[in-house]
Amino acid sequence: MNYRKLGKTGFEISEISLGTWQIGGKWGSGFSDKTAEKTINTAIDKGINFIDTADVYEAGLSEKAVGRVVRSRSERVFVATKCGRQINPHTAQNYTPEALTAYVEESLKRTGFEALDLIQLHCPPTDVYYRPEIFETFQKLKDQGKILHFGVSVEKVEEALKAIEYDNVETVQIIFNLFRQRPSELFFERAKKKDIGIIARVPLASGLLTGKFDKDASFDKEDHRNFNRNGEAFDKGETFSGIDFDRGLKAVEELKKLFPEVQNLAPIALQWILKFPEVSCTIPGASKEEQLLSNLSIYDRPELSNDKIKEMNKIYDEYLKQEVHHRW
Repeated sequence: MNYRKLGKTGFEISEISLGTWQIGGKWGSGFSDKTAEKTINTAIDKGINFIDTADVYEAGLSEKAVGRVVRSRSERVFVATKCGRQINPHTAQNYTPEALTAYVEESLKRTGFEALDLIQLHCPPTDVYYRPEIFETFQKLKDQGKILHFGVSVEKVEEALKAIEYDNVETVQIIFNLFRQRPSELFFERAKKKDIGIIARVPLASGLLTGKFDKDASFDKEDHRNFNRNGEAFDKGETFSGIDFDRGLKAVEELKKLFPEVQNLAPIALQWILKFPEVSCTIPGASKEEQLLSNLSIYDRPELSNDKIKEMNKIYDEYLKQEVHHRW
């Protein structure tokens, strides 16, 4: 495992870390404490020391499982969680210092931690980024010793650029992968100047970049890849990185031609992300141990050549850029 600095936090974290949106389950298909605990323990055994969760993942069960396992281990494992998505209706005016403070208190109880290593606003409406009192709330929580560091999880590059204008924002979690490349332009440059930790989320484009799907792929009723392809429930960009599924499959077929000997494209997609030194870590999700080990097989592969990277980027330019680049 390789480690990188998470911006101003000073944390040295595993470049491949663990996202827990679907830990112990699979987007609405039930939660298994046993599966979750086994996956998290294996991650730590393999050198992962940064785990990302949220209060809304499996209605708090993800936070509880992460906290339970991390407290049982002797290793220093950094835990990032998020708040704000519980707000219903999810509008900017419903974001209040009182509500957010209460969510932090609840996360502390679920995880069992004395302080949260990193708390992140969880993809709030754009107008929230223009309300200084919301960002001041987290400075107060830090002063009270309830949180150690503060960051944001965003949908759009513009939101990330606005967020890092606040001095107490130390990390930005943003969708970044081979099929969503815009963050590597202006945002990465600005983030580097301000020593912002960048957490690359949705690194496999909701599984599309594993190369395991075809046009006949089906998903569970409660799986966002079934019900949110056009943004019916939340931002469209969360699902398959916002690209049309069939068009994404065509791009994946071109990617397979570049790596004809490879059965699982996931490690290659992760290698592409980690070629950017501005990225502190990426957080592929895993509902079970096997998926985690698949992601970590990145270390069994040779480095990507510059020629391969150019060819991969060419696929994005030809098949996807026009559809997604300007939107997020």
